[in-house]
Order: sequence, then C-alpha cells, then structure tokens
Amino acid sequence: MPQAPFTASRTVDASTALARRRFLLAGGAALVCRAGLAAARTLPMAVSLADELSQALGKRSPLLVMVSLEGCPFCRIVRENYLAPMREQQGLHVVQVDMRSSRIVKDFQGATLTHDELIRRWTVKVAPTVLFFGAGGAEIAERLVGGYTPDFYGAYLDDRLRLAHAAVLKAT
Repeated sequence: MPQAPFTASRTVDASTALARRRFLLAGGAALVCRAGLAAARTLPMAVSLADELSQALGKRSPLLVMVSLEGCPFCRIVRENYLAPMREQQGLHVVQVDMRSSRIVKDFQGATLTHDELIRRWTVKVAPTVLFFGAGGAEIAERLVGGYTPDFYGAYLDDRLRLAHAAVLKAT
C-alpha cells in the first residue's frame, strides 16, 4: 500500500532555533580553526645540510629534503598532509629547499650557495620533489617526484622511506 506523502510541519520554538544556530556556528568555527592549524604546518628551511644530515643520522634516520615552489598547491598538500605530520608525530628529519629562492644554504660539503643553485645542481625540475639522503649526502632512495597522485602518494612515500631507513641502518 503506498504511503501518503509526509506533510506534517514541525514548528521550532525560538530557543531551539537559537541553540541550532549556536551549534552550527561553533562547528563552523571549529572547522576554520582546524584549517588554520593545518595551514600553519610547515617545514624548516634548510640552513646547513651537513648539520641536518648529522642530526638525522645520529638518530639512525635518513634526511628528507622537500624541494618546493612558493604557491605550489601540490607542495602544500605534501608538506601539510604528509611530511609535517610525520615530522611532528614520528620525529622524521625533514627540511625544505625552495626553487627560485636566493636564501643561503650550506651543502653537504659546507659550500655556501642559494637554494635555487642547489636545486639546479641536483637537477630537480618538478616541485614537489622529495629526496632521501644518507651518509656523505648520498641519495639512498628513489626521488619522489610530483604530488599529483593523492590516492597513492602516502604509499609511495612510505615505501621510499622504508628503503631509506634500511640503507641508513645497513651503513651503521
């Protein structure tokens, strides 16, 4: 037997309407705050790769260097959703180097150059690119180039990180 369409109207008193409005506003404010916290997640800029590598290896961990580009949406996703949380929660050693930046950095041998010069030396052409370094500044896992595969990015990152950790442990 077909049911009659629902036509009952429900009246809402003023106090219930006000309570709903406050609830929705509080939820919206929570989302804005949460988005603000995610936006605040960042990575330290590389200053001395030799020192940063030494700190990482001292904890039997590789040094990860994220090559980014200002304004790059894929860089932001990789930084905020993968690398910064891993740095915060797991103590992963990650620094950032910016394409086209004239900021000064010391390489693994202590030579001073700009971020942009370093990136050109490494022949990185795509942002984001994540590099994995071990003893002597040698790359110990395949570079993770690009950030356009969100469904699989975490798995690719985990796989390369596992290989990099194994290489560091093998070298010690």
